[in-house]
Amino acid sequence: FFLTVLLLMTFVLVGCGGQAKEEPKDEPKTEAKEETQSETKPAKDVKGDLKISMLNVGQGDAILIQSGKQTILIDTSDTDERDLLVKELEKLSVTKIDKLILTHPHADHIGSAKALINPSKKELKANPYLEKISVAEVYDNGIASTSPIYKSYVKAIETKGITHTALKVGDTLDFGNSVKFNVLYPTPELVEAVNGGKKSDPNNESVVGKLTYKKFSMMFTGDAEKEVEAALLANNKTKALKCDVLKSGHHGSYTASTKDFVAAVNPSVVLISAGPDEEHRNTYGHPHLEPLENYLAQGIDEKNIYCTRWNGTITITSDGKNFSVQPEDNENWVGKWITKKQKDKKK
Repeated sequence: FFLTVLLLMTFVLVGCGGQAKEEPKDEPKTEAKEETQSETKPAKDVKGDLKISMLNVGQGDAILIQSGKQTILIDTSDTDERDLLVKELEKLSVTKIDKLILTHPHADHIGSAKALINPSKKELKANPYLEKISVAEVYDNGIASTSPIYKSYVKAIETKGITHTALKVGDTLDFGNSVKFNVLYPTPELVEAVNGGKKSDPNNESVVGKLTYKKFSMMFTGDAEKEVEAALLANNKTKALKCDVLKSGHHGSYTASTKDFVAAVNPSVVLISAGPDEEHRNTYGHPHLEPLENYLAQGIDEKNIYCTRWNGTITITSDGKNFSVQPEDNENWVGKWITKKQKDKKK
């Protein structure tokens, strides 16, 4: 009798224990993912493997990504800003660029590419540090250009025998250490049409991509304008465009950063690359008023809008959960600049 009672109690206790262990498995996985994504936020000091530096190179773009496994450079600034670019790379002890990504063939994005790949004696004399830099792979949008700067960079690739790959929507690059770069633009149809003779604005041929590192993400836009932003909104779910950091399209121009696109990306931090008010270093007076107003309307704190023009090189560090932003100069310029632009608009 006692043995029977003991066995019954054992079965009951084992059954209860099994149910308690299985309950968490019934929770929806999607809800858990959304919960963790909301934890990614800017913090004062974060020590992490991923470093993204928007380099202070005046007019143009040059963004360095260091994943802990690879070094990636997106765009190379203009030819007349080469000294600044080399100085920034030397300061960060960059000797090998594993992947060089060129978003589109405008001079302020590919201007120094040839010098990085295969510098001439004259370029080496002006910037001796170039001799220490090597480029392993080159990526672009696959659209040929007739510009001399583009032709010289392509010739440099051929001379050095470097792997050259065209990027299109759907491609994913592995930056090492769980850092991925998902290409969102251009489309194969656009590339085929432009290479077939269709006229197009090179800005709207830019390579656009989303970098992800665990729960951290950043949107890279090149000089993509409203037309591309509309295409991205039409071809992607809003959740797919959500990022913690937005690289402002086209140097903070009114031709980009529409309300709908900014709302979809919903960043907590915006980075803008623009030069000072000097001849040829900021021809169009970037950043413009409209994008800044759209950022603020989205609820982005003006202290989280950075521009190389006032803040110098801007470095983001992430451990995959949180991230910190460290500008060379902490100047809070947004309010004063908006006031100036509003006055200029009334004139």
